Amino acid sequence: MPVELSMDHDFNAAILNVTAHRPWKMPQRPWVMTQTWHDLLFAHWPVRPESVESGLPAGVELDLFDGAAWIGIVPFRMTNVAPRGVPSLPGISEFPEINVRTYVTAGGRPGVYFFSLDAGNALAVRAARLLLNLPYFRASIAVTRRADAIEFESRRDNEPASFRATYEPDGAPFVPVTGSLEYFLTERYCLYHFNRRRVPYRLDIHHPPWKLTTARAEIADDRIAAAAGLALGDREPLLHVAKRQDVVAWAPEKLESYSA
Repeated sequence: MPVELSMDHDFNAAILNVTAHRPWKMPQRPWVMTQTWHDLLFAHWPVRPESVESGLPAGVELDLFDGAAWIGIVPFRMTNVAPRGVPSLPGISEFPEINVRTYVTAGGRPGVYFFSLDAGNALAVRAARLLLNLPYFRASIAVTRRADAIEFESRRDNEPASFRATYEPDGAPFVPVTGSLEYFLTERYCLYHFNRRRVPYRLDIHHPPWKLTTARAEIADDRIAAAAGLALGDREPLLHVAKRQDVVAWAPEKLESYSA
């Protein structure tokens, strides 16, 4: 499938000075990578905690909101994907992605745990698997904008894991209030996973506060969740979109509470 992506090489370095909103201080060591996320859909479903607890890294606990765990499917496109000090390169630094995730916490720091990440860039998939042991998969992904609507279609190579949706904003942008469900689902500044030796790690990120908009979406295919062994149930998802987010990331660190 064709991929329509813009040539946005315009990372906003000023985000490094926007820190008052963070739930903990930025790491003191140098960050290592930039990314810019565009045209995100946050589609979320509440699920029973026991349906997603298995497989989490040691030392990481499922994070709940009002007793429920949440599964998120998040399609978007990325630009400015580059190591620190390296310019963005067309065809390498920009590609579409979709992830399936839940929310976890360790050591008082809430974060994200990914069940899968599908990307339309084979080099990025190989690098993430090699360096971070993240469950990345190569997929054919088409992203098309029609006025304010985004058409997103993903099909994983050689596996029945697919997603197809059209989504658009349906309201005015807002910044989630601390303690709200929207804040719980989006304002997270690290991810958790484990390396090839099954040692759990935290990977910190930084970005400004999210600006979300309630959304409407037609999700025609969500088999990407089932491919991760997840059942979304019959409830309608909670939907938000975000236009853009500039992000820096640090190298992963072993969890402090873990002893091999």
